[in-house]
Amino acid sequence: MKALEKDIIFVGGKGGVGKSTSAAAIAWRSAEEGYRTLLVSTDPAHNLGDIFSVKIGGKVKQVSSHLSALEIDPELETERYISGVKENIMGTVHSNMREEVHRQLDTAKASPGADEAALFDKLISIILEERENFDKIVFDTAPTGHTIRLLSLPELMGVWIDGLLQRRKKTNENYSQLLNDGDPVEDPIYDVLKERQERFSKARKILLDDKVTGFIFVLNPERLPILETRKAVQLLDDYHLHVKTIIINKVLPEEADGEFLTQRRNHEKQYLKTIEQTFEEQELVYVPLFPHDITDEEQLQRFSNYYRKG
Repeated sequence: MKALEKDIIFVGGKGGVGKSTSAAAIAWRSAEEGYRTLLVSTDPAHNLGDIFSVKIGGKVKQVSSHLSALEIDPELETERYISGVKENIMGTVHSNMREEVHRQLDTAKASPGADEAALFDKLISIILEERENFDKIVFDTAPTGHTIRLLSLPELMGVWIDGLLQRRKKTNENYSQLLNDGDPVEDPIYDVLKERQERFSKARKILLDDKVTGFIFVLNPERLPILETRKAVQLLDDYHLHVKTIIINKVLPEEADGEFLTQRRNHEKQYLKTIEQTFEEQELVYVPLFPHDITDEEQLQRFSNYYRKG
């Protein structure tokens, strides 16, 4: 699989298609080839601990000689994110207003998009800081819609912060001319925004570099996963994030017998043909339906064999 050559790999897909298992198998294959690999789950319904039969949680945990894993808790990250915002504005808000501002920020924790902003902040930290400790980072992302919003944030938030910086700079210049005898105004908020802009810019550059970052979607040979994946690939294209690999998971093996399975396989062939026609520009990797869940390292090893380079 060509995507294995990338330093950073995002694995997305509709819920229930085997995305977490696929991400774990990719990370396992990478570690087996000697790369120091970090597997990160951003999906609130974490499955990594079940796959490796070990409690993982919010700190990097080593699960084999070259493989470590991390499960990001969106609620905890949102709490940290809001606390960080409170610290940033501590010296810029009058003490009489501080309680009201904190109340507004606490209310914002429950607002739509707060968890995504916090998750994105954590994702940036991992991309920019953990790359020093690992050769490869594999992200097991939330189901498709959440993934699209998360991966589009570098561009959207970059534009938003650019606008804030310009307005902030203009306000400071006017303030200096009117009230500060032309001397520059110290503005800690501007400094915080500038730092975040630089982090977003670095993260966006990494995400857009197809020599460094690869995007994989997992689907089953069924109507809804095909439609949803096609829409996701098109949306990511709009943000210049190009999905180069599609994993078709749970394909009925030829040796599966019985009249029912024969009919099901014939029905499935129509979807496999649709997949080939829909994703002509992507590398297609086929993984058969296993007779059991992937619940231990030996089974994960067998599963990962389908991801060999080539």
